[in-house]
Amino acid sequence: MRTLARSGEETEHITVGLADLAGGEELRLDQRDQELAAVILSGTVSAAADGNDLGQAGGRSSVFDGPGDAVYAPAGVSLSLQASADAQVAVIMAAAGEGPAGEARVIRPEDQRIQEVGQGNWSRTVRTMLGPEHEASRLLLGETINPPGNWSSYPPHRHDRQQPPDEVALEEVYLFKVAPSSGFGVQIMYDEAGQERAFVVRDDDVAAIRSGYHPVVAASGYTLYYLWVLAGAGREMIPHLDPDHAWVQQANGG
Repeated sequence: MRTLARSGEETEHITVGLADLAGGEELRLDQRDQELAAVILSGTVSAAADGNDLGQAGGRSSVFDGPGDAVYAPAGVSLSLQASADAQVAVIMAAAGEGPAGEARVIRPEDQRIQEVGQGNWSRTVRTMLGPEHEASRLLLGETINPPGNWSSYPPHRHDRQQPPDEVALEEVYLFKVAPSSGFGVQIMYDEAGQERAFVVRDDDVAAIRSGYHPVVAASGYTLYYLWVLAGAGREMIPHLDPDHAWVQQANGG
């Protein structure tokens, strides 16, 4: 499993890796104190949990083809994935929380919440694979597709303070893909104290976000994908919009 280029901050809960499997190759995941999710980015795998067949997962040639499958396993359950042909799998792990994890399963597109979000040049497609409405112990995850030149995580928001019902503390990790793969996007991070950072993100880059606002934009001519993973205090998604920029959403009706 590959270690990926990483920008941002160290995470407390989330680990993300990338496995490139040749046809017939098997990936075994046995993290007993952590829940697991394996997002099939491309190719097809046969999945089993504690030796019990879960069926095939995957089938898309790339994340830009459309929604894909993920395989979920709660803590204490080992997961094995065997590639039918070349496949790429994002492996996500998080220490188990207090939520009801449910059973090991394949998460298919019909199980996901797929929405067009935003307006104009901050519109994007969001595919929520594990949302608050889905059973999991701690993990929240999904995929976002930014059209060329568009912004997402926009208007800028943060979720690093435990102040329900206004905000819930969740760290986040983004794993990026770009089409064509020679392209790039820009990840921005900033906070109320005036600390600001911006860095280029390319194919297979990772951004780790522990605090602050974190909008991202795709370069013109390039479609930007990111797998987003959240974990922290509970499984509510209550982002706090930057009050200086919240008017953009309000002016456009959400």
